[in-house]
Amino acid sequence: MTDRVTLHATWVGGGFEHAVRVASGGADAAERPVAQHLDVVAAGVGEPTVGRMGASRGDTVHLDIIDTAGNMISATPSGGWLHSSPVIPELGFCLGTRAQMFWLEEGHPAALAPGKRPRTTLSPSLALRDGEPYLGWGSPGGDGQDQWITQMFLRHVHCGMNLQEAIDAPAWHSEHFPSSFWPRTARPGVLVIEGRVPKKTIAELERRGHTVETGPDWSEGRLTAASRVGPRRRAAANARGMQGYAAGR
Repeated sequence: MTDRVTLHATWVGGGFEHAVRVASGGADAAERPVAQHLDVVAAGVGEPTVGRMGASRGDTVHLDIIDTAGNMISATPSGGWLHSSPVIPELGFCLGTRAQMFWLEEGHPAALAPGKRPRTTLSPSLALRDGEPYLGWGSPGGDGQDQWITQMFLRHVHCGMNLQEAIDAPAWHSEHFPSSFWPRTARPGVLVIEGRVPKKTIAELERRGHTVETGPDWSEGRLTAASRVGPRRRAAANARGMQGYAAGR
């Protein structure tokens, strides 16, 4: 930790204002090389995640738990952000773990302001059924989280799939909207979709104007879910990435 703090103090040498500009995506052309240098150690630049080869300096996880009394929790701890909180030497404390979500553009809804809390992509979810807690579900994955959890919920509720079927069904995400993470790239019209989706469906999406990028068959989302039906408990986990588990006792 001492070495990392020292590196932060060196690379974010401009103090608090400069650090916030870099972390919030407000760095101008002269400052971008510094931001790129920060990216080498994943210090507040982009979304921390597991690399294609499994390498990681930290990542987001998700869990859903229901106990015998029916208490339910859905949580998306994001420990990967601990290394994106450089200590600001002039202030003596670290930058908040989600401060890079702020914008330094006056009048922007997410503009930095005193006492303001940053928006977060973390979306642990709970659903009620007939007024009673029924389902807890969620996924790591930055801006993909809200897209994947919505897909799973609609499949379960409206298509009648059980939890595992709803998770396993082919998934996708849009990259049309600007990313929540610096440098806030946007890819208008791009839809990233799993290779298991029928070619006829992909062709129809392209006909409607989407730029479709086909990924590996099992590549979208890291969903888990747990539900409560009377005394019964049900759970399901994602086969993608071979990192999720469903268990009961």
